[in-house]
Amino acid sequence: MTPASVPTLSDGVVTLRAHREEDVDAVLEQSLDPASVRWTRVPVPYSRDDAKRFVREVMPGGWAADQEWGFAVEAVDPAGSARFAGTVSLRDAGAGRAEIAYGAHPWARGTGHVERALRLLLAWGFRSPAEGGRGLETVVWWAEEGNWASRKIAWKVGFSCDGTVRRWLDERDGLVDGWVGTLGRDDLRQPRHPWLEAPRIHGDGVALRLHRDEDVPRVVEACRDERSAYWLGALPAPYTEDHARQHLLNRTDQMARALGVYWIIADPGTDELLGTVSLMNIGSHAGAEVGYWAHPDARGRGVMSEAVRLAVRHAFVDVEDGGLGLDKVRLVSAVDNTASIRVAEVNGFREVGVERAGTICRDGRHDVVIFDLLAEDLRLS
Repeated sequence: MTPASVPTLSDGVVTLRAHREEDVDAVLEQSLDPASVRWTRVPVPYSRDDAKRFVREVMPGGWAADQEWGFAVEAVDPAGSARFAGTVSLRDAGAGRAEIAYGAHPWARGTGHVERALRLLLAWGFRSPAEGGRGLETVVWWAEEGNWASRKIAWKVGFSCDGTVRRWLDERDGLVDGWVGTLGRDDLRQPRHPWLEAPRIHGDGVALRLHRDEDVPRVVEACRDERSAYWLGALPAPYTEDHARQHLLNRTDQMARALGVYWIIADPGTDELLGTVSLMNIGSHAGAEVGYWAHPDARGRGVMSEAVRLAVRHAFVDVEDGGLGLDKVRLVSAVDNTASIRVAEVNGFREVGVERAGTICRDGRHDVVIFDLLAEDLRLS
């Protein structure tokens, strides 16, 4: 198929069109970008000849073989010029199925242009052949585990995220874990659930913030601490940096699924990790649960009491005002963990019962005391 026979699609802001010779330099720039190298299978090293081959052979060849329908994305940059913004495509899998693929030029990331491009691409792909489309029934999305940028755009346009397939994607360095999701022709092109955020919140002597890769060594220190390991009996031992990285990945996954909000408790001056505080099991009929642990450096300073206070206030603040709009929060502690129980009491939680053998500590099961706090408790205090 010649470039002239590739349809041109536009929503007035973004245009999908055939790749052109003038795209070569931009394709080269995109393919040399660290994010592209990290998350795609572009050749390494990538040369201008590779970019020429992509524009002249790979993309036109997909159309000619009717196997991959790839479009160049064009949009107006901040300077007002129409520029190459990336590539999006549908790879034919037969029987009304296709796989979606997309990549953005660095200048276009965060602009919303890729989302617009995918909406145009999907509308065209699901359209019947009589209407100029491909008559697809289902489109599948794959991404390497940890590629949050890809996952968030897929979420925005309506894809599910149905879990992780272990050692399935064949990437540059071998088989890796992959996320998978689908979108059907009749599915809504909108998020299926919220994607929760962990906003930065400042309090008295502490700040709550989102986790980052640099937190891994401090997480390891805290989880190797004898006291932490005793009360958090399910922690792996020995606790490694790989455990910490998976822990942080899981926290982001929970927020992406609207199941929890997870903060790092940080020193307001240095931003160094002092512990964590979380709102877990959001949506549970029993109420969301607040959980926390402290780095040894933070103990005895009132850090955890203040962090829990900030998290609970965020839980009860109305959604319109940036909070979660919850009406109840629970807190569960081993009956003999006096420091944890003190945090609950300082924050006005009420004891509502004891569950036998409700938690696992390093020496076995312990009874737990259950507390709760209602939004109205704060309003009345």
